[in-house]
Amino acid sequence: MDSAVALSALRAADVEVLASWADDEIFCAHAGWVPSRSSVRDFWQRQLQHPPERLIRLGAKLDGVLVGHIDLHGDGEQERELGYLIGPSDRWGQGLGGRVAAAGLGYAFTELQLHSVWAEAVVANQPSVRILRSCGMRETGDGAPEPFLGVASRYLQFRITRSEWARLNSAD
Repeated sequence: MDSAVALSALRAADVEVLASWADDEIFCAHAGWVPSRSSVRDFWQRQLQHPPERLIRLGAKLDGVLVGHIDLHGDGEQERELGYLIGPSDRWGQGLGGRVAAAGLGYAFTELQLHSVWAEAVVANQPSVRILRSCGMRETGDGAPEPFLGVASRYLQFRITRSEWARLNSAD
């Protein structure tokens, strides 16, 4: 059986792990990060010292190891935007993205008691699109144009309600 993904507040000890992901050029290209360990370290230290007001960001750990994070962005009591990230790139293709995104939805609906969660994924980033679909999110429309790795693309928008999520997860 797969270990559960645990979500928790990011800590100072996580900063160096996050900064190490800047050494991975493939990861940086996909995530839009500057491939500079010191720049990334500075960014995360600022994030921990002065968290953005409209953002809940939680580290995603598997067997105690930081493998990514989720974001729930917005200030609404009923709805937020889900974001997720897995690093470094040698962890991709192992199902972690889906597990982390699903954990983020679980947190949104059980801990925050949100009514709905929305997300966007760039069409050219098919793994991200598949992850959102695998979590039960339904496509709701097109978003803004957005290049991805030098390819012209656009965002796809997705949404799931708490009742839809509960229905999908009632068999668990």
